[in-house]
Amino acid sequence: MTAIDLEAERTYDDEKFSAVEAFRSDRMKVVCGYFEPGQFIPVHAPSSDVVIDVRSGTGLVRDGDEERRVEPGDVVTVEADTDRGVKADDDSRLEALLVTAPPPTDAEHEPVRRGLRTDEFDPTDP
Repeated sequence: MTAIDLEAERTYDDEKFSAVEAFRSDRMKVVCGYFEPGQFIPVHAPSSDVVIDVRSGTGLVRDGDEERRVEPGDVVTVEADTDRGVKADDDSRLEALLVTAPPPTDAEHEPVRRGLRTDEFDPTDP
């Protein structure tokens, strides 16, 4: 069994969202995501499904061409190979538990790294 104390693991970073890995196997990855206002996981489309459980704060989740407003208690799923991203509102911290299956590859996270370097939520936009 793997157990994590979300209160004890809570970590915010002034520069970019913080992801604390709670569990990882060949089949699944679980992270606690902590976002200061306006921070985000840039849009990318890995070959994995994701479940996003919003614990506190408000923001949006991109699912393909749609953006869904989220708040505590919302659970959003995005299917594999679909553009996705998570962004905290400009006036709210956001905390979410993200479960991906299977875990994305390092190569699939290149748009995330590029978006963080360039401060772009959607680095796939031409």
